[in-house]
Amino acid sequence: MQGDAVRRSAGERRHGHTISHEGPLAVLWDMDGTLVDSEKVWTISLADAARELGGTLSSAARSAIIGSDLPRTLVIMFDDLGLPREPARMAQAEQVILTRTAELFADGLEWRPGAQEALRNVRAAGWPTALVTNTGRALTELALDGIGREHFTVTVCGDEVPRAKPDPDPYLRAAELLGVPASACLAVEDSPTGVLAAERAGAAVLVVPCEIPVPGGPRRVHRDSLVDLTADEVRADYARAIADCAA
Repeated sequence: MQGDAVRRSAGERRHGHTISHEGPLAVLWDMDGTLVDSEKVWTISLADAARELGGTLSSAARSAIIGSDLPRTLVIMFDDLGLPREPARMAQAEQVILTRTAELFADGLEWRPGAQEALRNVRAAGWPTALVTNTGRALTELALDGIGREHFTVTVCGDEVPRAKPDPDPYLRAAELLGVPASACLAVEDSPTGVLAAERAGAAVLVVPCEIPVPGGPRRVHRDSLVDLTADEVRADYARAIADCAA
């Protein structure tokens, strides 16, 4: 059963947070590039895989991969390297990527500026929270060893839904688990792929770009970083996103 794979944090069971009814009903966090600076880690493992395939991943392909799940990543990589999409060879490349990324994740991940304090502020304000990532469960668990599971009511990974980002399934699943409509949530994202997924789910989006720029749009509010993201700022950003949509 798919729901069995979605983990609820011990922190939520231990602490009786009061849900804030101002602003969003829940805050949904992306992981790679939003909370932790793991895109640089992925760059290393992708380069290693491309090298084993006999080529070098172009900068354009690397940018296109940001925010993608692993199946889409492999398609982009093989097309960029001019290789046929042979299932056996793609499976080998996938294993290289997973193994190398796991090694690097186990060494610890660097926080994005302001991310750790922002997580604490949101939880202290009482909002239900979800980690919504395209990264698979096994690697996400390694990342959570450093990030802290206590920050999230639920976590949803790209390999636990029928379709990963940019489809809305991960965000819709997170909202379902939290018992709130996705349209009443604020998603925090760094990439065009993730922003599109949240937008398709109906959520307002706080965009904090990392590696590549993200264009503006309805229900999108941009910040340069998560530094000084207090509960009041969350409410204000959500109100701005909703107002932009209404306008």
